[in-house]
Order: sequence, then C-alpha cells, then structure tokens
Amino acid sequence: MNVLRNQVTSGAAIETRRAVLRRAVLGVGGLSLAGLLAACGGSGDANRGNEDRTAAGGPVTGIDEVAVRDNYFALAAIEIPVGTTVTWTWEGDHDHNVVADAFESETQTEGRFAQTFAEPGRHEYRCTLHGGMRGEVVVTGGDRS
Repeated sequence: MNVLRNQVTSGAAIETRRAVLRRAVLGVGGLSLAGLLAACGGSGDANRGNEDRTAAGGPVTGIDEVAVRDNYFALAAIEIPVGTTVTWTWEGDHDHNVVADAFESETQTEGRFAQTFAEPGRHEYRCTLHGGMRGEVVVTGGDRS
C-alpha cells in the first residue's frame, strides 16, 4: 500500500514540475517575442506618430512641418489648405524616405524635403524602408489665411 501511495505522490510531483517548467518556457518565449517586437518597432516607435493626432483621431490643423524620426512621423496626420508647402525634416539616426502616389523624397538620414499641395484631397505617405511609418496630409479647398 505504501508503495502505491509513493508512486501516486511521485507521479503528481512529476506532473506539477512539468506544469511549472511549461509555464516557465512559455513565459520566457513570450518575453523574447515582446523584446523582438519592440526592437523591430512592432509595438513601440512604429505607432508613436499616432500619439500626435488629436484626441478625436483626426488630423492636426495649423501645422505644415513633419518630423521624420526613427520609425515614426511626428505629426502622423495634418490638415492644410490648398497651396501650402509641407516640409519633412529628418531628426532620427536611420535612413528614411517619404513616398506617396504623387511625390517621393530621396532616402536620407538628414536634411529636408518639401512638397506643395495644389489640389484638395487626401495624400497618404509612408517610409518604404519601415512598414509601420505612415502619415497623411489632408488638403482642404480653402485659401491660406
């Protein structure tokens, strides 16, 4: 009887050790994945430009300059009147570009790029080197006042 009881107790202890080991391995794997995503901009800098939008989620008005930082544009979305020139200024340490359907900057680590918007509409742009870097210029039909 004692032999049977020892085997049952021993089996439960082994199962408990396996469960603890499984949780530890899964926890380390989860931390490794989180670190990898942060290093690649998966949940950090890639979305930081979205923090620069208004609380309502719309574009910011009265701004015609956008900072090109490492893995995000600040401001991510701006609204300007027709005829406005928007200037992107490189402030980060890595190569970036500004690419849209109607315009494209050179790939660079410093300097500026300017684009004048002569027609109303939405102009989505991105950095082709970093998938999470996206921005938008909304051009309205009013004049600059």
